[in-house]
Amino acid sequence: MNARFSRRRILRLAVWETGRACRSAWARAFGRFSPGKAVPTRLLFAPQDLRTGDPTIANDIYSGFFAFAGRAVTTSGRTPFEYVPPSEAWGEALYSFGWLRHLRAANTALAQANARALVDDFLVLASELPAVAERADIKAHRLIAFICHAPLLLEGADHGFYHRFLKTVGRMTRDLESAVRPGQNARFRLMAAIASCYAGLCTEGLETSLARMMRVLLKELDEQILPDGGHVSRNPGLLVDYLFYLLPLRQIFASRGYQPPPALANAIDRMIPMIRMLRHGDSNMARFNGMAATEADHLATLLLYDEARARPILHAPYSGYERIEAGQTLIIADTGRAPPQVYSTEVAAGTLSFELSHGADAIVVNCGSPRSGRPEVRQAARTTAAHSTASVDHASTMTFLDAPQRGLMGWLSHWLIGQLGVVVLEGPSNVQSERGEWNNGTLLNASHDGFQSAFGIIHERRLFLSDDGQRLNGEDVFQGPAGSHAATLRFHLAPEVRANSVTENGSILLTLPSGDIWQVDATPPARIDDSMFFASNFGAQKSLQLVISFALSDATVARWQFSRLDAAKGAPEPMQPTT
Repeated sequence: MNARFSRRRILRLAVWETGRACRSAWARAFGRFSPGKAVPTRLLFAPQDLRTGDPTIANDIYSGFFAFAGRAVTTSGRTPFEYVPPSEAWGEALYSFGWLRHLRAANTALAQANARALVDDFLVLASELPAVAERADIKAHRLIAFICHAPLLLEGADHGFYHRFLKTVGRMTRDLESAVRPGQNARFRLMAAIASCYAGLCTEGLETSLARMMRVLLKELDEQILPDGGHVSRNPGLLVDYLFYLLPLRQIFASRGYQPPPALANAIDRMIPMIRMLRHGDSNMARFNGMAATEADHLATLLLYDEARARPILHAPYSGYERIEAGQTLIIADTGRAPPQVYSTEVAAGTLSFELSHGADAIVVNCGSPRSGRPEVRQAARTTAAHSTASVDHASTMTFLDAPQRGLMGWLSHWLIGQLGVVVLEGPSNVQSERGEWNNGTLLNASHDGFQSAFGIIHERRLFLSDDGQRLNGEDVFQGPAGSHAATLRFHLAPEVRANSVTENGSILLTLPSGDIWQVDATPPARIDDSMFFASNFGAQKSLQLVISFALSDATVARWQFSRLDAAKGAPEPMQPTT
């Protein structure tokens, strides 16, 4: 995207955001509804927190050691709420209060007293919180954590703490009602509505709030959960996060003797098959569009609620994903456009990227999103180069809002990033895909125009998986003026995969953790290079990638093949074009 076009997009976005802020201010002054001052009079019951707790973390917390998102703070007897968060992700984890589940899992009087003391510290300092603690999504997570773990906090508590606790629940509920008024940030509306419904159903005295927020919840579910079960942001991780709150919410309705709203039940019934679609044989979710490391036990918990136990869906046209299975081999491909701008803060420029696995072995992956880290690292993970797809002249398929150092554009960009996050300014607008049976296998043919505005080039990718799952053929075609442009194809390998070149024929052998060996052949030939894998529970890991580079003036087509070595044959079948 040229500089003039970029400036125009930034100015247009600034006008839109100014209008949104004005609508928000108008709604605060003359809103359609004004949250009352109701305070819940008593807690009726506490829903189950589906996430598992770890008692060893409770011991760390009691010792004053708070380790979140790769950063740690030792409080030395002080409350952690007096410390400036060392990173935004650390602050998010602390002020979401999800760590209460670990203290509850410890199931000791000492852990209970520690939990109550920490929450009381927070209540006392509630007027001096950092900005991250006041974000609507963090406040929503905190409200749900307080309600779910109320037995831990309130059992044996004195009347003063009980009253402060209920007063805080009422205040947070009112704040979240304000967060869903017209003009507020749409990214946080669904989470705010879910948390408010928790408060309205689990306490006595917030019935009026419940009626209002139920309407907001159903509206947001309709807008944010797509017909195929994906989230409008296209982030697989958000499906997991939301289901951990929506499944207990459905049960809360039943516990109160209410029929769960059909829209809630239908959304859940669509989301769970979508999780199955994006799940590999090793229980990891595919690393697309903001997906970080997978908590395998979390997925296992959620899938227990899949009453249908249906096979994963193969085609998700609204979310923009395709799944191809044959034998033990699985391909998951990104064939979608960028989401609406307000939901694009985590989407990545990985159009037509794919992940390949065989059984429990991951082979080709995307780099994934780091759970924490410097903003520049998180942004690097969103580039096309961090995905198993093709780039032209090392450019990404999407242009992200950045912050120039000087002038009006720099000031506007910094302001917009503070308001909206790093959103997408431009991305592929025409992404086509079709699939079908062909020549004893499945063929996926997809294309996008992400390089058209900058280079006049259309990228088309064809993937063919044989019916026995032993061979994946690929073809990347670049249509348009070749000029002096260069194309680069990258295939990022899982950290556990070893790669070795076979010099006599240019092939590359991949050794998987299971001992299986796959051979890679390519025209032009591929080389082995270093890479980095971010979506790991152990932090960023070094890995390898296969790279195919060539000038478009010399060729406009690259063909490649991944084939599993057959012990009887000793070599894969010769590579065949997919068309």
